[in-house]
Amino acid sequence: MSILREILAHNRMFVQKKQALPFQTTRYLETKIVILTCMDTQIPELLHKALGIRNEDATVIQNAGAVVSHPSGSILRNILLAICKLKAKEVYVIGHHECGLANFRSADDSESVRQFVDSDPYMQTLTDAGIDLDGWLTGFSSIEESIANSVSMIRSHPLFPESVLVHGLVIHPDTGRLDVVVEGKHIQPKEGVSVLLNVEAAPLDATMDRGNE
Repeated sequence: MSILREILAHNRMFVQKKQALPFQTTRYLETKIVILTCMDTQIPELLHKALGIRNEDATVIQNAGAVVSHPSGSILRNILLAICKLKAKEVYVIGHHECGLANFRSADDSESVRQFVDSDPYMQTLTDAGIDLDGWLTGFSSIEESIANSVSMIRSHPLFPESVLVHGLVIHPDTGRLDVVVEGKHIQPKEGVSVLLNVEAAPLDATMDRGNE
């Protein structure tokens, strides 16, 4: 059952009491950083407290697992727009331990995927269109490796400014502790699109050991 009516009723009271006033800012407020993080509902508020930042300090982008999976997808587009329009100087890719996308494979959970379609022919249509549904919906086995890969994809984009730093971190949802996976630094100008990520990264084995503490 939809809760739309309940939401609209609350919204009318919200507007009447002018409760939006504390959230007013200039239309295009310049932010210090861009954060790509997971869509887990706990994470945004936790991040602001754990990082010691205000809402206006960061542009927060969320998706499943804080994953950048395509160089021309909407996530990279949003990051680039935040840098160009909002003058962000750093990008933080922050995943979290105990992420629901970890070790998820659509092939192992086919029923939950198939419930959104009426029959197998629809699945075949996706396959015929060249869409690898299992690969598209599959998660990752290591949050640290996933974060490092996303950082690499962001940094190697041909339109990404060399002056903007890109960092990769993992937050512990129970304690709020941050572990650094990749610490970005300024790089030399790119040559075409073949530039490799130039970062100082914490050893993944050491980071994984800390994550298991």
